[in-house]
Amino acid sequence: MHVQEWLETVPAVAVYALVGVVIGLESLGIPLPGEIILVSSALLASQHGDIDPVVLGASATAGAIIGDSIGYAIGRKGGRPLLAWLGRKFPRHFSEGHIATAERSFEKWGMWAVFFGRFVALLRIFAGPLAGVLRMPYWKFLIANVLGGIVWAGGTTAVVYYVGIVAESWLKRFSWLGLVAAVLVGLTSMLVLKRKAKKAAPAVAAE
Repeated sequence: MHVQEWLETVPAVAVYALVGVVIGLESLGIPLPGEIILVSSALLASQHGDIDPVVLGASATAGAIIGDSIGYAIGRKGGRPLLAWLGRKFPRHFSEGHIATAERSFEKWGMWAVFFGRFVALLRIFAGPLAGVLRMPYWKFLIANVLGGIVWAGGTTAVVYYVGIVAESWLKRFSWLGLVAAVLVGLTSMLVLKRKAKKAAPAVAAE
């Protein structure tokens, strides 16, 4: 919510740029809260007409694809020394255990690891650089990267945007009903508990 409140203070163009840059840097291999920024921005778009969800989704998708591609190029050129350097800089994210887990995923799933890695925070950071280090053929990486970027970034934007619209409309229309329902449930629960307590009292006294 703090992220969303901050996003409300900046113009729409800055939101598009921020989303693209943060997701791009995260995909490149820098641990940043790309998913939080994307979800907050999509939710903000559902509440304010200034932010176009299509442009937002396109910015997120472009950032994801470009960032992953740069990460792949850096990983291919830097090799294993790059992973060791990242481990020293970001030990929490690039520890030897995390790298080993990611490598096993790539060896087992190949292109699918790049695609589904979009939906897993740890693999989202690793996917580009590690695919380069492991010398995955670029055409395979590119296909998985593009499809994963579109499905994850575009899909997340669309789902959060429409859920935000539906939720806001529902709350505006039925918020008082929700309050009444909550009070009724609370009173009913209290009465049921009192009745059970009264029934249990004689048994307790007898014991």
